Amino acid sequence: MTEHITLVTGGDRGIGRATALSLAGKGHKVCIGYHRREDSAQQVVSLIRQNGGQAIALQADIASEPQVMALFQQLDETWGPITGLVNNAAILKAQATIEQLDAARLADIFATNVAGSFICAREAVKRMAFRHGGKGGAIVNVSSAASRLGSPHEYVDYAASKGAIDTFTLGLSKEVAGEGIRVNAVRPGFIYTEMHADGGEAGRVDRIKDSLPMKRGGQPEEVAQAIVWLLSEEASYVTGSFIDLAGGR
Repeated sequence: MTEHITLVTGGDRGIGRATALSLAGKGHKVCIGYHRREDSAQQVVSLIRQNGGQAIALQADIASEPQVMALFQQLDETWGPITGLVNNAAILKAQATIEQLDAARLADIFATNVAGSFICAREAVKRMAFRHGGKGGAIVNVSSAASRLGSPHEYVDYAASKGAIDTFTLGLSKEVAGEGIRVNAVRPGFIYTEMHADGGEAGRVDRIKDSLPMKRGGQPEEVAQAIVWLLSEEASYVTGSFIDLAGGR
């Protein structure tokens, strides 16, 4: 039976947390990648272990290349090379229009949301690719409905960073398909997570939900199930694809 070792960046809350718990329930060894919220990460680890699963939490700021490389090295030493990566960690700044954006804010957004995902994927490919002695694997990038909608008057910078993730997903999927690695993305929108508070509007989903075709916000667990499927053998012929989870918007 194939052993699944999966890293979930930003696995301490929201979609990442729900994904980590779901993967553990499917028998994955799960590494919770976190930046600052160690207590939250350890709570996820404890929940998984209480239910008979295997989990560890490792700290890294994914905007720091050396920290990402150190995290992967620690994971190698603990369980061996990963077979799955969920590029979930991302940051969102306060809602703003274009006139309020500056280079420092843009640098922060793109360093984490884009460069961080690139570097994590690079390290994963080094371990999964046939040419490096790997056995293949799967990567799921957590993009956003914002990449399609643009998030005007709120955070076009965040939306643009997720647009980059969409293009990255397409390109990388073709680059590594022959190496036994599948690369896909989910594009959640209007999900009840703590991230909306980071943007300055904790109740954003409730404000918007009645305008959605489904007339409700989504739950992190609904996104997690799509991610789990994309990582599974049930999706063995799926690469370069996107699953939109935004209530019809």
